[in-house]
Amino acid sequence: MMLPLLNNRPLGHFMSTFLRYSFLSGLLALTFLLVPVKVANADELSTSQRAEINKMIEQYIMENPRVILEAVQRMQAQEEEDKLTRAKENLVAYREQLVNDPRAPIGGNPDGDVTIVEFFDYRCGYCKRVSPTVERAVKEDGNVRVVYKEFPILGPESVLAARASLAIWRLAPDKYMDFHKDLMDSRGGVSMGKIAAVAKKIGLDNDLLVKEMKSPEIDSDLRNNYELAQSLGISGTPAFVIGGELVPGAVDFDTLKNLINQARGS
Repeated sequence: MMLPLLNNRPLGHFMSTFLRYSFLSGLLALTFLLVPVKVANADELSTSQRAEINKMIEQYIMENPRVILEAVQRMQAQEEEDKLTRAKENLVAYREQLVNDPRAPIGGNPDGDVTIVEFFDYRCGYCKRVSPTVERAVKEDGNVRVVYKEFPILGPESVLAARASLAIWRLAPDKYMDFHKDLMDSRGGVSMGKIAAVAKKIGLDNDLLVKEMKSPEIDSDLRNNYELAQSLGISGTPAFVIGGELVPGAVDFDTLKNLINQARGS
């Protein structure tokens, strides 16, 4: 798997650099505690003293290489804990944007007492797999509302599908679910030809659709969805928010039903 990029450089490069300097800084601080250097702070060290300490640090690392792995593992564990904490806090902070965004497509019962928020991509195989599960839960319960957050992360075709979907929601909200289901049930790539065929099937003018797909409001909607996903630590699809729970990945029907009952307080 290719490492993600940061400023056009592999993220691994920045991580290794960060770890190297963070670790050496920590060892340097430890050395000051263990070595009787008679100075007030690091700025007062002479060149020879710095060289001596650097040599001691290098020797310590060579003799105890496992401490590097342990330090990385502790850092990763702490980062994961911090990430989960931030996500939980942001579930509360962005509750209105998640559940009551007036521009987000809505499915199920608009007046349902439980809301499922789904971040999805039309080219995501797991999203396609879980789609019938969400449909079943909505149909069998009858009191579930679904907020669809278009989150196209799998390339240009994903973005094309998301733009078409949001355009249909803006032009003809009553046709959104037909379009959504048709694309979720389809296989293969997404092209304007496929979108035009689906639009024709559900009785929507293709020229009007193409024009609406270029709307700057759709740019804004997608940007907001990306930012919201980032604030919640969502990096893949599908991902669900149900009640106060963030649930990544494709869930089975029983799990989804239990989450709905839990959100309802059953």
